[in-house]
Amino acid sequence: MTSQTGTIVQNSLDALLEDDTFLPDLQDETREQAFTSLAAILSTPNQIHKSFLRIALEDGKVVRIPAFRVQHNNALGPYKGGIRFHESVNEEEVTNLASLMTLKNALHEVPFGGGKGGVVLNPRDYSVKELHLICEKYVHYFSDVIGPDKDIPAPDVGTGDREMDWMMAEYKSIKPGKPYRGSFTGKSVVNGGSLGRRKATGKGVYFTLRYMIHDFLNEQKNWLSTLDNPFAKTALSYANRPLTLSVQGFGNVGSIAALEAFECKHLNNKIVAVSDRNVTLYNEKGLDIPALIDFTEKNDGDLPTDDGQLTAANVSADILDREDVLYLDVDVLILAALEDQIHADNVEKVQAKMIVEGANAPITGEADQYLSNLGTIIVPDILANAGGVIVSYFEWLQGRETQFYSEDEVNKLLLKKMKGTMETILPQYFGDPFPLRQNCYIHAVMKLSTILFRQGKLY
Repeated sequence: MTSQTGTIVQNSLDALLEDDTFLPDLQDETREQAFTSLAAILSTPNQIHKSFLRIALEDGKVVRIPAFRVQHNNALGPYKGGIRFHESVNEEEVTNLASLMTLKNALHEVPFGGGKGGVVLNPRDYSVKELHLICEKYVHYFSDVIGPDKDIPAPDVGTGDREMDWMMAEYKSIKPGKPYRGSFTGKSVVNGGSLGRRKATGKGVYFTLRYMIHDFLNEQKNWLSTLDNPFAKTALSYANRPLTLSVQGFGNVGSIAALEAFECKHLNNKIVAVSDRNVTLYNEKGLDIPALIDFTEKNDGDLPTDDGQLTAANVSADILDREDVLYLDVDVLILAALEDQIHADNVEKVQAKMIVEGANAPITGEADQYLSNLGTIIVPDILANAGGVIVSYFEWLQGRETQFYSEDEVNKLLLKKMKGTMETILPQYFGDPFPLRQNCYIHAVMKLSTILFRQGKLY
């Protein structure tokens, strides 16, 4: 049992055990036995696959690169989850991310289970030809356990549509005559990918913020004002006033979330800071996000790092250390980089009273508890960054039907799906004593537990 997943599942089951309306067919000793089974099933993966990819480099050397594919649970459908290329990848991380995918799909009513993949490397250290070979080898080594109705990988940190195109091509060559379009999602549009997929996660991240602070707040303002609830008080303090935002991470998720905020007509947003692996850029009057995106597209994804580059980008900003983005006095902080960015050693310096998790697990458990005790609203990854897997589901459907949606249709379907989840979760969050993250986990565990019970998996 992984400690992170085990704690999430056990806390959720503890909250549900005394709820007589949940699985009412289970009573007394039988109920306790079933809940023990649920804890064991949901806290551990079904399979952990690992290998060492043998790669011949262009300089003549041969290296062996560790690679993983973890399949957590498939009660709701085929395993689904990205493949991460990063030097920090390890078995425990991939296992935790796979389990979180199971919960995320359950929360958003997406008919997939949870999986995750990873390769221990820094993509910047390899040539295009070497990365192509790594992608082919990954598919070759794991071809027996992935596929359109088994396990459907997608992009993650360090990968994108290029890598998914390469991997699908290799899967097609390994499995001649078999269905292949749904074997990978996040592909390029010309290769069967979905319009809107690349921007989906960032759009979803911002939409969760916009929906809570605009739609839900305006609809429920009178009710929220009656609650003796620190989270309701924080939300009400944001009503109908300008908001300052900072965004950690300016990659595919952070840059799109920032652009959505920059262009939003519903909220009076001002993006005062963005950061990447090198730098934080700050301007209290607001940053020109389209200009920064244009610059990164021409400069290997990097933000300007000196006055000359800022002048070239036609952007006015102060240059700060990359970590400073976490500690600025802003209303909303969007975390769109890597995990464990806010932790016990730095949490006391965080000033934002609302944090949206665009990355997976960017706040440690201890820091999360500290911030929640202060009344900080944390929109968790399981809720905020599901746009990618939701549109991956639409891509998977389009590949099976060979009928494709317009980008506008995809965006409407995405926001409708996320709106439906928040319509269920937010009233419980503000009305119950649990933080939003725990409310999301409880809802997901309820869904999974009900399905496992109906499938007879608890005996």
